Amino acid sequence: MADNVNMFSELSRIIEQVGKDKGIDKQVVIDAVVQGMLVAARKKWGTYRDIEAQYNEELGDVELYEFKEVVKDEDFIDEEVEIKQTDALELDPEAQVGDSIGIKLETGDLGRIAAQTAKQIITQRVRDAERDIIFNEFEQRKGEIASGIARRVERGAIVVDLGRTEAYIPPREQIPGEQYKPGDRIQGYIADVRQTTRGPQIIMSRADERYLMKLFEIEVPEIYDGIVQIIAATREPGQRAKIAVVSKDPAVDPVGACVGMKGSRVQNIVQELRGEKIDIINHEEDPTRFVCNALAPAEISKVFMDESNKSMEVVVPDQQLSLAIGRKGQNVRLAAKLTGWKLDIVSETAAAQRTAEAIFNLMLLPNMTETMAQNIYQSGFNSVQALAEAELEDVLNIPGYDEQAKAQKLIDEARALIEKYKEEGKELPKAPTKSAATESVVGGDAKSQAEERLKEELEQLKNQEGEN
Repeated sequence: MADNVNMFSELSRIIEQVGKDKGIDKQVVIDAVVQGMLVAARKKWGTYRDIEAQYNEELGDVELYEFKEVVKDEDFIDEEVEIKQTDALELDPEAQVGDSIGIKLETGDLGRIAAQTAKQIITQRVRDAERDIIFNEFEQRKGEIASGIARRVERGAIVVDLGRTEAYIPPREQIPGEQYKPGDRIQGYIADVRQTTRGPQIIMSRADERYLMKLFEIEVPEIYDGIVQIIAATREPGQRAKIAVVSKDPAVDPVGACVGMKGSRVQNIVQELRGEKIDIINHEEDPTRFVCNALAPAEISKVFMDESNKSMEVVVPDQQLSLAIGRKGQNVRLAAKLTGWKLDIVSETAAAQRTAEAIFNLMLLPNMTETMAQNIYQSGFNSVQALAEAELEDVLNIPGYDEQAKAQKLIDEARALIEKYKEEGKELPKAPTKSAATESVVGGDAKSQAEERLKEELEQLKNQEGEN
């Protein structure tokens, strides 16, 4: 019968070996073995009997004990849970009625089926312990870069062999266009570690912005040492990325540190990311300067900021428009993500036309001068309609209208003008669609010619009103 439970022989050696091979604490393995033996014993003798399993470290063996209550011989009823006092005294001369006395059971009596059950319990407990160790290990490594061997592809996800376990790189976390064959070395950012019924699930990423930041931390000693800090990063994997850096040491150029001698540092990262173009820019506390840096290499003429909506209108020279926007809007899109501001890119010609239209519209108000219209426009009101719908406290911020009476009068005049045209069944006159602001004229700039054209149009309007 002892052959049926051969698995319990040399337990001390087995426990040491399993602990060493799996990296599992020795006590965890012992507890698993003890629990397995106890389950096997209860499977054979039932749960009614009071049986305990203990590990004898000196003998390197698990021992089973059945505990029975000592009762008077005449009160003896149930032999499975009770023992006569006379029998108990033979085992322990000091046994008294009411004591619980342990009787050692032979493990060889368990039988093959019970022993197999114990083996399954032990195997499961050891597997669970191993999963917990792997989970805890990678939970601590979350946010680091790991390297492994690509094994296969499952539903589009690359399965990476990390040695003790496998990781997955889902399609959305891969760099578009990248292909790996089984056996290729691959690295990525440990983005998430989850505990599932099938064990730890490790999610790696090659598309995450944090992967880019971690690569710079590894490649650039100044970042690792904390001298240069990465403030923000954004990327469109495999195509282009932007990263904003700042230096805590005035003597250290953050961009230069990241680029490296002859571009060696950034080129190593570009190579790892399969040619992804990386723009490294200086971070600025001033939002407008930060946005200008983020839109590099495009040149910026003017920036109009709307803090309440966290948006900016960025004016660029006509020939710089496509560069500022980038291919399929990529440059401005990345700059907006990097800075956190909504960006609207317009050319100088378009901005001049827009300004001209706004000034034309505002100068329809009674006694409105061009300077006053400019002040109103620069305060964020680009039309008579905008003034008519404005709140009094907002209009008070316009230079020259800081008195409630003046501000309210401006709003009332705007509303009256709109009502007048509505009663006449007409729309407010619009600025000429074709002006010098949109024509290429030799001699003189577009803005001055646009202003001249507006004056002519306004003069015509006044003459028409005078005739009426």
